[in-house]
Amino acid sequence: MNKEEQVLMNFRDLFNKLSWLNKSKMEESLKGYKPSEVHCIEYIGQNADSNVTILAEHFYMTRSAISKITKKLMEKGYIESYQKPDNKKEIYFRLTKQGEAVSKVHEELHQEFRERDKAVFEQVTEEQYDNMLDFIEKYSRHLDTEITKLCADLKSE
Repeated sequence: MNKEEQVLMNFRDLFNKLSWLNKSKMEESLKGYKPSEVHCIEYIGQNADSNVTILAEHFYMTRSAISKITKKLMEKGYIESYQKPDNKKEIYFRLTKQGEAVSKVHEELHQEFRERDKAVFEQVTEEQYDNMLDFIEKYSRHLDTEITKLCADLKSE
């Protein structure tokens, strides 16, 4: 196995371990919530003027799928829609008090996970961080280019 394959395999393995560890705690603390709903609540709470298009782009989902999620979140009382006085066409979302409570629980869980993993990150040097961040940025830009190409191909079909 070459180093490229090793890196990709290790990224997948690391992601799977992290997901498995975090999932049980998330399911226990956020029982009854789907991960897509919680992440949508989190994003809306952290980003003013979120709308269906912005959410779809962020989560790499269709606008239709996001519309279904936001509709459920509104029905459950976690988000509400609003319009700006100068733009009556676009619909934006913000958290309700109930949504803010879910977001707070989610953020507390992330803080707990950071504390759990702190011992590892304290050992990482600035140079190692810089190298990892540089690699992740390059790979992310490459994947963005591939996504753009794929979307262009799908639109031309």
